[in-house]
Amino acid sequence: MDDFTAQIYSQVHQIPQGKVSTYGDIAKFAGFPGYARQVGKLLGKLPEGSSLPWHRVINAKGEISLTGNDLERQRSKLIAEGIEVSDVGRIRLGRYRWDGL
Repeated sequence: MDDFTAQIYSQVHQIPQGKVSTYGDIAKFAGFPGYARQVGKLLGKLPEGSSLPWHRVINAKGEISLTGNDLERQRSKLIAEGIEVSDVGRIRLGRYRWDGL
């Protein structure tokens, strides 16, 4: 596992239940500001059954970036943790955003 992957996984692992973070925040917290897109690509390649809480990472607009069944799967996981998610996948960052501390 390369350093980028290890740092990203470490940051995602720390997001507490009931909170979300953005791809850009995860990249910044991991020491790779400006690598939001790469964070998304990395999380998209997680193996089936991974215990990493990938579902807690959303885009900078406060939206789930996935579509179709994948959007519903992420939305369901967030709702199960007590996070309010609109029908189209919007989350109030002001309320649920993790500050990385």
